[in-house]
Amino acid sequence: MALGPGDDAAVLDVPAGQQLVVSADTLVADVHFLAAMPPQHIAQRCLAANLSDLAAMGAKPAWFTLCLTIPDADKAFLQGFSDGLVQMAQEYKIALAGGDTTRGPLAISMQVMGLVPTGMALQRSGAHVDDDIYVSGYMGDAAAGLACLRHTVTDTSYLAQRFFNPTPRLSLGQWLRDKATAAIDISDGLLQDLGHILAQSQVGASLNLEHLPLSPQLCNKVPASQQEMLALTGGEDFELCFTLPQIWRQQVQDFSRQYSLPITRVGTIESAKGLRLSRQGQPVSLPESLGWQHF
Repeated sequence: MALGPGDDAAVLDVPAGQQLVVSADTLVADVHFLAAMPPQHIAQRCLAANLSDLAAMGAKPAWFTLCLTIPDADKAFLQGFSDGLVQMAQEYKIALAGGDTTRGPLAISMQVMGLVPTGMALQRSGAHVDDDIYVSGYMGDAAAGLACLRHTVTDTSYLAQRFFNPTPRLSLGQWLRDKATAAIDISDGLLQDLGHILAQSQVGASLNLEHLPLSPQLCNKVPASQQEMLALTGGEDFELCFTLPQIWRQQVQDFSRQYSLPITRVGTIESAKGLRLSRQGQPVSLPESLGWQHF
């Protein structure tokens, strides 16, 4: 960063042979996070959610901007928010390039910028027939964690942490650059986000529900009748869903072991358009809602 916060704009140096990957999100209190959550948790969630977009593109984090709208200059809130933000930024080696603050209902807008070798950014549009469909981590934990936080806003159990402190899969995204045919992060629900890959790649898919990765904590906390729906439509997990040719199966297993990260093959890309679900070889109807709807 040639020039950071303090002037009217930042000046950023993009290294030769690299492209700049940019993503922005606005997160609104009691829509994307609970306003009563501890402020450090709000900061962690906001930056992690944005970093997940870089992971889905195979980018390495570089800079971010922050526009913070707050009702008043609450010193305790600002200190907690700053502490959480600094901790997250240091962990993922991303620098604050600038931003703005203003008075109003609590909302946070972030723009993240990362770097990827020229021509190697992952996209949603390249899935091929017979590719395997994978997901990282576990499905449904964040949605279950939000329910825990609605009950106790200061909950720090495993499931609550999966909501307020998701793990952007940056190492996985960068490893997938020259391997994956398509990728997306799971923010609106597995079915809905996989649907974006299918639409942009002009293919279909089948998912095997018995292969959905569910964490032990989810299985212990949530009734069995609700687990599958949380995994398919709950969203907010910020895991990666990606497609790979079958020749990469062994390497995926090796990466999973090396990084102690569950990576599960959940389905197959097919030529017939649409998304089909099955359980133990028997067809299952799609749920009425495939995931989060913004409007």
